[in-house]
Amino acid sequence: MFTDKLTAACRRNHSFLCVGLDPDPALIPHPHIPSFLGEIVEATADLVCAYKPNFAFYEALGPPGLEALMETVASVPADIPTIGDAKRGDIGHTAGAYARAIYSTFGFDAATVNPYLGYDSIEPFLKYPDRGVFVLCKTSNASSADFQDLLCRPPSRGRQKAVPLFETVAAAAQRWNTGGNIGLVIGATYPAELKRVRALCPDMPLLIPGIGAQGGELALTVRYGTDAHGERAIIASSRQVIYASARADFATAARREALRLRQQINDLLASTHDGA
Repeated sequence: MFTDKLTAACRRNHSFLCVGLDPDPALIPHPHIPSFLGEIVEATADLVCAYKPNFAFYEALGPPGLEALMETVASVPADIPTIGDAKRGDIGHTAGAYARAIYSTFGFDAATVNPYLGYDSIEPFLKYPDRGVFVLCKTSNASSADFQDLLCRPPSRGRQKAVPLFETVAAAAQRWNTGGNIGLVIGATYPAELKRVRALCPDMPLLIPGIGAQGGELALTVRYGTDAHGERAIIASSRQVIYASARADFATAARREALRLRQQINDLLASTHDGA
């Protein structure tokens, strides 16, 4: 199943780094997107725990973009997990089509999903027990507080105090995780919330975007995002790695940056556990 594949990749490559494969034609120093991304994958495959293509960058290119997405997923070694960052969420019948597209048509190992419509929008993804389902919980963008920080009191809590919506989502995901294949998306830009979610879901994989260009602090991400065994964190970086150079040495530069980030994460992890 997905969590086994993820854990194996993390341990084999000594890495919690997930590289986002998000093609921007204005930044790519190569005329052919699949070739560019294929070279990035080839240069970094021994340094990562997963790859995360974001559907929007491919869909924006029309049919050639979707073909590029297929080629990109196919270029990833079979023992490295792929996360389809699509953030899908819809009524059950439509959600089922989204799940088929991401898991069967494109062949991803995991998907990101939006829980706003409730359990029946998540359930179709859970019908693929060998695949991962990452539920948006506390996202990295500045406006996430508009809804995700609103206080609410779930009926099951009776007279207990209200909690932020993102905590309610985390608690619901914990209940839904009967197959052990659910994870949560928590932005590195909100370390206090990351710490709280890890306390609520001690064993769940956390997909953590927001380091690098978005300004998330890596030290706190490592400290609060990993579980009690120093695992189950997927720390995502996209632009910082794949656009490390705008010249012909882009693959070499991407490897150098991925290596630097992996080492930095591992050093922080070692110091965190040495001081625990």
